[in-house]
Amino acid sequence: MIRFFIETWESLLIALRSLGTNRLRSGLTMLGIIIGIVTVTVMITVINGLENAMDNSLAMLGTNAIYVEKTSWFIEPGERARHRSRPDLRADLAERIRERSEYAVAVAPLAQTGRPIRYRDRALYGVFIQGSTPEIASVDDVELLEGRWYNDLDNLVGRSVVVIGHAVNESLFPSERAIGKVIRIGGKRFEVIGVLKEQGKFMGLFSFDEQAQIPIKTFERHFGRFRSVTIKVNAASDETVPLLEEELTGIVRAARGLDAMEEDNFEINKTEAFREQLAGVKAVVYAIGIFLTGLALIVGGIGVMNIMFVTVKERTREIGVRKAVGASRRAVLSQFLIEAVLVCIAAGSIGILLSLGVTAIVNQFVPATFALGTVLLAFGICVGVGVIFGVVPAWNAARMDPIEALRHS
Repeated sequence: MIRFFIETWESLLIALRSLGTNRLRSGLTMLGIIIGIVTVTVMITVINGLENAMDNSLAMLGTNAIYVEKTSWFIEPGERARHRSRPDLRADLAERIRERSEYAVAVAPLAQTGRPIRYRDRALYGVFIQGSTPEIASVDDVELLEGRWYNDLDNLVGRSVVVIGHAVNESLFPSERAIGKVIRIGGKRFEVIGVLKEQGKFMGLFSFDEQAQIPIKTFERHFGRFRSVTIKVNAASDETVPLLEEELTGIVRAARGLDAMEEDNFEINKTEAFREQLAGVKAVVYAIGIFLTGLALIVGGIGVMNIMFVTVKERTREIGVRKAVGASRRAVLSQFLIEAVLVCIAAGSIGILLSLGVTAIVNQFVPATFALGTVLLAFGICVGVGVIFGVVPAWNAARMDPIEALRHS
Protein backbone atom coordinates (compact mmCIF):
# COMPACT_ATOMS: atom_id res chain seq x y z
CA MET A 1 0.00 0.00 0.00
CA ILE A 2 2.83 2.40 0.90
CA ARG A 3 4.56 1.62 -2.39
CA PHE A 4 1.32 2.33 -4.27
CA PHE A 5 0.99 5.77 -2.67
CA ILE A 6 4.64 6.59 -3.36
CA GLU A 7 4.28 5.59 -7.02
CA THR A 8 1.07 7.61 -7.32
CA TRP A 9 2.71 10.67 -5.77
CA GLU A 10 5.71 10.41 -8.09
CA SER A 11 3.41 9.99 -11.09
CA LEU A 12 1.46 13.07 -10.01
CA LEU A 13 4.64 15.18 -9.75
CA ILE A 14 5.88 13.98 -13.16
CA ALA A 15 2.46 14.70 -14.71
CA LEU A 16 2.36 18.22 -13.24
CA ARG A 17 5.86 18.92 -14.50
CA SER A 18 4.92 17.71 -17.98
CA LEU A 19 1.79 19.89 -18.09
CA GLY A 20 3.78 22.90 -16.95
CA THR A 21 6.38 22.33 -19.67
CA ASN A 22 3.78 22.13 -22.48
CA ARG A 23 1.31 24.79 -21.38
CA LEU A 24 0.09 25.87 -24.82
CA ARG A 25 -0.42 22.31 -25.99
CA SER A 26 -2.21 21.41 -22.77
CA GLY A 27 -4.42 24.50 -23.06
CA LEU A 28 -5.49 23.68 -26.60
CA THR A 29 -6.21 20.11 -25.55
CA MET A 30 -8.54 21.39 -22.81
CA LEU A 31 -10.84 23.39 -25.12
CA GLY A 32 -13.20 20.54 -25.96
CA ILE A 33 -13.47 19.50 -22.30
CA ILE A 34 -14.09 23.12 -21.23
CA ILE A 35 -16.92 23.51 -23.74
CA GLY A 36 -18.46 20.22 -22.60
CA ILE A 37 -18.31 21.13 -18.91
CA VAL A 38 -19.78 24.60 -19.52
CA THR A 39 -22.62 23.03 -21.50
CA VAL A 40 -23.50 20.38 -18.93
CA THR A 41 -23.26 22.71 -15.92
CA VAL A 42 -25.35 25.45 -17.55
CA MET A 43 -27.94 22.87 -18.59
CA ILE A 44 -28.22 21.52 -15.05
CA THR A 45 -28.29 24.98 -13.44
CA VAL A 46 -31.11 26.08 -15.77
CA ILE A 47 -33.14 22.95 -15.01
CA ASN A 48 -32.51 23.30 -11.25
CA GLY A 49 -33.47 26.97 -11.45
CA LEU A 50 -36.68 26.20 -13.34
CA GLU A 51 -37.65 23.52 -10.82
CA ASN A 52 -36.96 25.79 -7.83
CA ALA A 53 -38.85 28.66 -9.46
CA MET A 54 -41.72 26.27 -10.22
CA ASP A 55 -41.91 25.05 -6.61
CA ASN A 56 -41.90 28.61 -5.25
CA SER A 57 -44.42 29.80 -7.83
CA LEU A 58 -46.80 26.88 -7.25
CA ALA A 59 -46.66 27.63 -3.54
CA MET A 60 -48.01 31.11 -4.41
CA LEU A 61 -50.86 29.61 -6.43
CA GLY A 62 -51.56 26.98 -3.78
CA THR A 63 -50.47 23.36 -4.11
CA ASN A 64 -53.87 22.12 -2.87
CA ALA A 65 -55.85 24.57 -5.01
CA ILE A 66 -58.17 23.86 -7.94
CA TYR A 67 -59.35 26.57 -10.33
CA VAL A 68 -62.75 26.29 -12.00
CA GLU A 69 -62.52 28.42 -15.15
CA LYS A 70 -64.02 29.01 -18.55
CA THR A 71 -60.92 27.86 -20.46
CA SER A 72 -57.83 25.73 -19.89
CA TRP A 73 -54.52 27.33 -18.93
CA PHE A 74 -52.85 25.58 -21.84
CA ILE A 75 -55.04 25.46 -24.95
CA GLU A 76 -54.14 23.77 -28.21
CA PRO A 77 -54.23 26.29 -31.12
CA GLY A 78 -57.14 24.50 -32.78
CA GLU A 79 -59.21 24.54 -29.57
CA ARG A 80 -59.04 28.26 -28.74
CA ALA A 81 -62.21 29.34 -30.58
CA ARG A 82 -64.26 26.52 -29.01
CA HIS A 83 -63.03 27.34 -25.50
CA ARG A 84 -63.74 31.05 -25.90
CA SER A 85 -67.30 30.35 -27.04
CA ARG A 86 -68.15 28.64 -23.75
CA PRO A 87 -70.62 30.42 -21.42
CA ASP A 88 -69.04 32.62 -18.72
CA LEU A 89 -68.77 31.57 -15.09
CA ARG A 90 -70.54 33.81 -12.56
CA ALA A 91 -69.57 34.63 -8.98
CA ASP A 92 -72.70 32.98 -7.51
CA LEU A 93 -71.25 29.60 -8.55
CA ALA A 94 -68.81 29.92 -5.64
CA GLU A 95 -71.70 29.95 -3.17
CA ARG A 96 -73.18 26.84 -4.76
CA ILE A 97 -69.83 25.02 -4.50
CA ARG A 98 -69.45 26.14 -0.88
CA GLU A 99 -72.87 24.72 0.01
CA ARG A 100 -72.55 21.38 -1.78
CA SER A 101 -68.88 20.45 -1.61
CA GLU A 102 -67.70 17.97 0.97
CA TYR A 103 -63.96 18.25 0.25
CA ALA A 104 -63.62 22.03 -0.24
CA VAL A 105 -62.19 23.86 2.79
CA ALA A 106 -62.27 27.34 1.22
CA VAL A 107 -63.96 28.79 -1.89
CA ALA A 108 -63.67 32.24 -3.46
CA PRO A 109 -64.62 33.79 -6.83
CA LEU A 110 -61.95 35.85 -8.61
CA ALA A 111 -62.60 38.63 -11.12
CA GLN A 112 -59.52 40.15 -12.75
CA THR A 113 -58.49 43.07 -14.92
CA GLY A 114 -55.52 45.34 -15.54
CA ARG A 115 -55.69 49.05 -14.73
CA PRO A 116 -53.34 51.98 -14.06
CA ILE A 117 -53.00 53.12 -10.45
CA ARG A 118 -52.23 56.75 -9.57
CA TYR A 119 -51.43 58.69 -6.45
CA ARG A 120 -50.77 62.39 -6.94
CA ASP A 121 -48.06 62.65 -9.62
CA ARG A 122 -46.99 59.00 -9.39
CA ALA A 123 -48.46 56.25 -11.57
CA LEU A 124 -48.14 52.51 -12.28
CA TYR A 125 -49.58 51.02 -15.45
CA GLY A 126 -51.07 47.59 -16.14
CA VAL A 127 -51.39 46.69 -12.45
CA PHE A 128 -53.19 43.39 -11.78
CA ILE A 129 -56.56 44.22 -10.15
CA GLN A 130 -58.43 41.34 -8.50
CA GLY A 131 -61.89 41.38 -6.98
CA SER A 132 -63.06 38.66 -4.62
CA THR A 133 -64.90 37.89 -1.42
CA PRO A 134 -63.20 38.28 1.98
CA GLU A 135 -62.67 34.50 2.04
CA ILE A 136 -59.88 34.88 -0.53
CA ALA A 137 -57.65 35.87 2.41
CA SER A 138 -57.85 32.30 3.75
CA VAL A 139 -57.87 30.70 0.28
CA ASP A 140 -54.59 32.46 -0.63
CA ASP A 141 -53.19 32.45 2.93
CA VAL A 142 -52.72 36.22 2.71
CA GLU A 143 -50.00 37.91 4.79
CA LEU A 144 -50.26 41.65 5.42
CA LEU A 145 -47.38 44.01 6.04
CA GLU A 146 -49.75 46.50 7.65
CA GLY A 147 -53.42 47.42 7.77
CA ARG A 148 -56.35 45.01 7.35
CA TRP A 149 -58.13 42.92 4.74
CA TYR A 150 -61.56 43.95 3.48
CA ASN A 151 -64.48 42.33 5.36
CA ASP A 152 -68.00 41.11 4.59
CA LEU A 153 -69.52 44.56 5.15
CA ASP A 154 -67.00 46.16 2.76
CA ASN A 155 -68.04 43.63 0.13
CA LEU A 156 -71.78 43.78 0.84
CA VAL A 157 -72.04 47.55 0.36
CA GLY A 158 -69.34 47.70 -2.30
CA ARG A 159 -66.97 50.04 -0.48
CA SER A 160 -64.11 51.49 -2.52
CA VAL A 161 -61.33 50.04 -0.39
CA VAL A 162 -58.15 48.37 -1.62
CA VAL A 163 -55.26 46.24 -0.37
CA ILE A 164 -52.16 46.96 -2.46
CA GLY A 165 -49.14 44.82 -3.25
CA HIS A 166 -45.62 45.49 -1.97
CA ALA A 167 -44.30 46.89 -5.27
CA VAL A 168 -47.30 49.19 -5.62
CA ASN A 169 -46.70 50.47 -2.11
CA GLU A 170 -42.98 51.05 -2.78
CA SER A 171 -43.69 52.93 -6.03
CA LEU A 172 -46.58 55.13 -4.90
CA PHE A 173 -45.58 55.67 -1.27
CA PRO A 174 -41.78 55.62 -1.11
CA SER A 175 -41.56 57.99 1.88
CA GLU A 176 -45.00 57.91 3.52
CA ARG A 177 -47.48 55.45 4.98
CA ALA A 178 -50.05 54.15 2.52
CA ILE A 179 -52.85 53.30 4.97
CA GLY A 180 -55.68 55.82 4.75
CA LYS A 181 -54.47 57.40 1.51
CA VAL A 182 -56.78 57.73 -1.49
CA ILE A 183 -55.53 56.40 -4.81
CA ARG A 184 -57.16 56.13 -8.24
CA ILE A 185 -57.57 52.78 -9.96
CA GLY A 186 -58.66 53.22 -13.55
CA GLY A 187 -59.83 56.70 -12.62
CA LYS A 188 -61.92 55.50 -9.61
CA ARG A 189 -61.15 56.60 -6.05
CA PHE A 190 -60.10 53.93 -3.54
CA GLU A 191 -58.95 54.13 0.06
CA VAL A 192 -55.89 52.01 0.93
CA ILE A 193 -56.69 49.81 3.94
CA GLY A 194 -53.84 47.30 3.73
CA VAL A 195 -50.44 46.46 2.24
CA LEU A 196 -49.36 42.92 1.32
CA LYS A 197 -46.00 41.43 2.26
CA GLU A 198 -43.48 40.95 -0.52
CA GLN A 199 -44.21 37.76 -2.48
CA GLY A 200 -41.90 37.78 -5.52
CA LYS A 201 -42.47 36.71 -9.12
CA PHE A 202 -44.24 33.76 -10.68
CA MET A 203 -41.63 31.80 -12.68
CA GLY A 204 -39.51 34.95 -12.70
CA LEU A 205 -42.04 36.68 -14.97
CA PHE A 206 -45.30 37.98 -13.48
CA SER A 207 -44.87 39.85 -10.17
CA PHE A 208 -47.35 39.10 -7.39
CA ASP A 209 -46.29 42.39 -5.80
CA GLU A 210 -47.78 44.49 -8.60
CA GLN A 211 -51.40 43.88 -7.65
CA ALA A 212 -54.39 45.44 -5.91
CA GLN A 213 -57.15 43.47 -4.15
CA ILE A 214 -60.69 44.88 -3.85
CA PRO A 215 -64.13 43.47 -2.84
CA ILE A 216 -65.86 41.72 -5.75
CA LYS A 217 -69.02 43.83 -5.40
CA THR A 218 -66.85 46.94 -5.73
CA PHE A 219 -65.10 45.39 -8.71
CA GLU A 220 -68.44 44.73 -10.45
CA ARG A 221 -69.67 48.24 -9.73
CA HIS A 222 -66.58 49.97 -11.13
CA PHE A 223 -65.31 47.58 -13.81
CA GLY A 224 -68.42 45.66 -14.85
CA ARG A 225 -69.89 42.28 -13.96
CA PHE A 226 -70.24 40.90 -17.47
CA ARG A 227 -67.04 38.89 -17.52
CA SER A 228 -66.16 35.31 -16.67
CA VAL A 229 -64.80 34.77 -13.18
CA THR A 230 -62.49 32.12 -11.76
CA ILE A 231 -63.58 30.02 -8.79
CA LYS A 232 -60.61 29.07 -6.62
CA VAL A 233 -61.23 26.07 -4.35
CA ASN A 234 -58.83 24.70 -1.75
CA ALA A 235 -58.66 21.05 -0.71
CA ALA A 236 -57.64 19.99 2.79
CA SER A 237 -54.55 18.12 1.51
CA ASP A 238 -52.84 16.76 -1.59
CA GLU A 239 -54.59 13.44 -1.07
CA THR A 240 -58.07 14.97 -1.34
CA VAL A 241 -57.34 17.02 -4.48
CA PRO A 242 -58.43 14.21 -6.89
CA LEU A 243 -61.64 13.70 -4.86
CA LEU A 244 -62.32 17.44 -4.89
CA GLU A 245 -61.71 17.60 -8.63
CA GLU A 246 -64.24 14.85 -9.29
CA GLU A 247 -66.73 16.45 -6.91
CA LEU A 248 -66.37 19.90 -8.49
CA THR A 249 -66.94 18.47 -11.96
CA GLY A 250 -70.29 17.04 -10.81
CA ILE A 251 -71.36 20.23 -9.00
CA VAL A 252 -70.53 22.54 -11.90
CA ARG A 253 -72.13 20.21 -14.48
CA ALA A 254 -75.31 20.14 -12.39
CA ALA A 255 -75.23 23.93 -12.00
CA ARG A 256 -74.96 24.30 -15.79
CA GLY A 257 -77.67 21.76 -16.52
CA LEU A 258 -75.45 19.43 -18.55
CA ASP A 259 -76.78 15.92 -19.19
CA ALA A 260 -74.66 12.77 -19.19
CA MET A 261 -73.96 12.90 -22.93
CA GLU A 262 -72.78 16.53 -23.06
CA GLU A 263 -69.12 17.41 -22.65
CA ASP A 264 -67.91 19.88 -20.02
CA ASN A 265 -68.22 23.54 -21.04
CA PHE A 266 -65.82 24.63 -18.33
CA GLU A 267 -62.32 23.65 -17.20
CA ILE A 268 -60.85 22.30 -13.98
CA ASN A 269 -57.31 23.69 -13.84
CA LYS A 270 -54.69 22.46 -11.38
CA THR A 271 -51.20 23.68 -10.59
CA GLU A 272 -49.82 20.30 -11.69
CA ALA A 273 -50.47 21.44 -15.28
CA PHE A 274 -47.45 23.73 -14.92
CA ARG A 275 -45.29 20.77 -13.90
CA GLU A 276 -46.41 18.87 -16.98
CA GLN A 277 -45.44 21.82 -19.16
CA LEU A 278 -42.08 22.08 -17.36
CA ALA A 279 -41.47 18.37 -17.98
CA GLY A 280 -41.65 19.04 -21.73
CA VAL A 281 -39.23 21.96 -21.43
CA LYS A 282 -36.85 19.86 -19.32
CA ALA A 283 -36.90 17.07 -21.91
CA VAL A 284 -35.93 19.50 -24.67
CA VAL A 285 -33.19 21.13 -22.56
CA TYR A 286 -31.83 17.71 -21.58
CA ALA A 287 -31.83 16.46 -25.17
CA ILE A 288 -30.03 19.53 -26.51
CA GLY A 289 -27.65 19.69 -23.55
CA ILE A 290 -26.74 15.99 -23.65
CA PHE A 291 -26.12 16.13 -27.40
CA LEU A 292 -23.88 19.22 -27.18
CA THR A 293 -22.13 17.93 -24.07
CA GLY A 294 -21.50 14.51 -25.56
CA LEU A 295 -20.20 16.01 -28.79
CA ALA A 296 -17.85 18.40 -26.99
CA LEU A 297 -16.58 15.73 -24.58
CA ILE A 298 -15.94 13.22 -27.39
CA VAL A 299 -14.00 15.85 -29.35
CA GLY A 300 -12.14 16.87 -26.20
CA GLY A 301 -11.50 13.25 -25.25
CA ILE A 302 -10.07 12.47 -28.69
CA GLY A 303 -7.84 15.52 -28.29
CA VAL A 304 -6.63 14.21 -24.94
CA MET A 305 -5.95 10.79 -26.45
CA ASN A 306 -4.01 12.26 -29.36
CA ILE A 307 -1.89 14.50 -27.17
CA MET A 308 -1.18 11.60 -24.82
CA PHE A 309 0.02 9.47 -27.75
CA VAL A 310 2.34 12.33 -28.73
CA THR A 311 3.52 12.65 -25.13
CA VAL A 312 4.28 8.93 -24.90
CA LYS A 313 6.18 9.12 -28.19
CA GLU A 314 8.24 12.11 -27.03
CA ARG A 315 9.10 10.49 -23.70
CA THR A 316 9.93 6.99 -24.92
CA ARG A 317 13.55 7.17 -23.65
CA GLU A 318 12.30 8.43 -20.26
CA ILE A 319 9.96 5.43 -20.08
CA GLY A 320 12.88 3.12 -20.94
CA VAL A 321 15.06 4.63 -18.19
CA ARG A 322 12.27 4.34 -15.60
CA LYS A 323 11.60 0.71 -16.48
CA ALA A 324 15.35 -0.09 -16.57
CA VAL A 325 15.77 1.11 -12.99
CA GLY A 326 12.83 -0.96 -11.76
CA ALA A 327 9.63 0.97 -12.47
CA SER A 328 6.68 -1.40 -12.79
CA ARG A 329 4.08 -1.40 -15.54
CA ARG A 330 1.60 -0.08 -13.00
CA ALA A 331 3.83 2.89 -12.19
CA VAL A 332 4.22 3.85 -15.86
CA LEU A 333 0.52 3.29 -16.52
CA SER A 334 -0.51 5.46 -13.56
CA GLN A 335 1.96 8.19 -14.61
CA PHE A 336 0.33 8.78 -17.99
CA LEU A 337 -3.20 8.04 -16.79
CA ILE A 338 -2.84 10.64 -14.04
CA GLU A 339 -1.52 13.11 -16.59
CA ALA A 340 -4.60 12.59 -18.81
CA VAL A 341 -6.93 12.96 -15.81
CA LEU A 342 -5.12 16.13 -14.67
CA VAL A 343 -5.60 17.71 -18.10
CA CYS A 344 -9.33 16.98 -17.87
CA ILE A 345 -9.63 18.19 -14.26
CA ALA A 346 -7.82 21.43 -15.13
CA ALA A 347 -10.21 21.88 -18.07
CA GLY A 348 -13.15 21.12 -15.76
CA SER A 349 -12.02 23.76 -13.24
CA ILE A 350 -11.82 26.39 -15.98
CA GLY A 351 -15.19 25.23 -17.32
CA ILE A 352 -16.84 25.58 -13.90
CA LEU A 353 -15.44 29.09 -13.44
CA LEU A 354 -16.77 30.05 -16.87
CA SER A 355 -20.11 28.43 -16.01
CA LEU A 356 -20.50 30.73 -13.01
CA GLY A 357 -20.35 33.74 -15.31
CA VAL A 358 -22.61 32.14 -17.94
CA THR A 359 -25.13 31.16 -15.24
CA ALA A 360 -25.23 34.75 -13.96
CA ILE A 361 -26.03 35.94 -17.49
CA VAL A 362 -28.64 33.22 -18.12
CA ASN A 363 -30.26 34.03 -14.76
CA GLN A 364 -31.20 37.44 -16.14
CA PHE A 365 -33.56 35.73 -18.60
CA VAL A 366 -34.57 32.42 -16.98
CA PRO A 367 -34.10 31.16 -13.40
CA ALA A 368 -30.78 29.32 -12.93
CA THR A 369 -29.39 27.80 -9.73
CA PHE A 370 -25.77 26.66 -9.33
CA ALA A 371 -25.52 23.79 -6.81
CA LEU A 372 -22.61 21.88 -5.25
CA GLY A 373 -23.85 18.67 -6.82
CA THR A 374 -23.32 20.22 -10.25
CA VAL A 375 -19.66 20.87 -9.45
CA LEU A 376 -19.13 17.31 -8.22
CA LEU A 377 -20.83 15.93 -11.34
CA ALA A 378 -18.61 18.08 -13.57
CA PHE A 379 -15.43 16.82 -11.89
CA GLY A 380 -16.72 13.25 -12.07
CA ILE A 381 -17.23 13.64 -15.82
CA CYS A 382 -13.69 15.05 -16.17
CA VAL A 383 -12.16 12.11 -14.34
CA GLY A 384 -14.21 9.69 -16.45
CA VAL A 385 -13.11 11.31 -19.72
CA GLY A 386 -9.48 11.32 -18.60
CA VAL A 387 -9.56 7.62 -17.69
CA ILE A 388 -11.48 6.50 -20.79
CA PHE A 389 -9.42 8.43 -23.32
CA GLY A 390 -6.11 8.20 -21.48
CA VAL A 391 -6.00 4.50 -20.75
CA VAL A 392 -4.95 3.37 -24.25
CA PRO A 393 -1.88 5.70 -24.53
CA ALA A 394 -0.98 4.90 -20.90
CA TRP A 395 -1.25 1.16 -21.57
CA ASN A 396 0.97 1.47 -24.65
CA ALA A 397 3.58 3.23 -22.52
CA ALA A 398 3.35 0.58 -19.78
CA ARG A 399 3.85 -2.28 -22.29
CA MET A 400 7.05 -0.84 -23.85
CA ASP A 401 10.15 -3.00 -23.80
CA PRO A 402 12.82 -1.08 -21.82
CA ILE A 403 15.65 -2.03 -24.22
CA GLU A 404 13.70 -0.90 -27.31
CA ALA A 405 12.64 2.27 -25.48
CA LEU A 406 16.27 3.13 -24.60
CA ARG A 407 17.30 2.74 -28.23
CA HIS A 408 14.70 5.35 -29.25
CA SER A 409 16.27 8.63 -30.29
